[in-house]
Amino acid sequence: KELGIMTLLSQPQSVAIAANGRIPPLENGDRLTRAEFERRYAAMPHVKKAELIEGVVYMPSPVSNLHAQPHFALIGWLSHYLAATPGIAGGDNGTLRLDLDNELQPDAFLRILAEHGGQTHIDEDGYVNGAPEFVAEVARSSVSIDGHAKLNVYRRNGVREYLVWRVEDQAIDWLVLREGRYEPLTAAGDGLYRSDVLPGLWLDAAALLRGDLRAVFQAVQQGVDSPEHAAFVRRLQETAAQRRI
Repeated sequence: KELGIMTLLSQPQSVAIAANGRIPPLENGDRLTRAEFERRYAAMPHVKKAELIEGVVYMPSPVSNLHAQPHFALIGWLSHYLAATPGIAGGDNGTLRLDLDNELQPDAFLRILAEHGGQTHIDEDGYVNGAPEFVAEVARSSVSIDGHAKLNVYRRNGVREYLVWRVEDQAIDWLVLREGRYEPLTAAGDGLYRSDVLPGLWLDAAALLRGDLRAVFQAVQQGVDSPEHAAFVRRLQETAAQRRI
């Protein structure tokens, strides 16, 4: 009997109703199914961010400027690229339904639209299903959850490029999924990082780290002016045209 109870407690909670009939609140460390996580999250409109990572609930503390300012800079960089690239969409803290144990809200992401050949779609509830081609997170340091548990979830679900800005370490890691493993993307001789998956998404990481957004925008503008970006946009358009036939 004790073994049966312990087995039950070790499993994610699928359905729970408090004695007063109310839906229990989300708590850090809860082990839940994705359906139960969503049910409790929906019942707590005051909560702005909660994530289910490998079946465990994570609720971050209030956001300080140490996170907010880099986050804002990331959104500006990605928005510059998005504006010049028809056929893709972006998100800021949008919910991703990745699998039955993982529902994350990355700081930013870019995805190729399904009709242009992307690997995600919007489901009937309005959520992104599947792994975006590119995800970015702002992390405190290399020991954060973004560099460990989230990294494995993104890798297993097929996020093709994953960028982590480690603000306390003053470092940016850009990883590319190759044969089921993340490998570091290396900067070119001019110091710029160039996305393999989203041609034209170029980054002057040194400028981003020092807060020089003018230089960051100049680099990504070079990217969207490149022949590689023009060819990528044509491929997206051709894919959409073929799917309409």
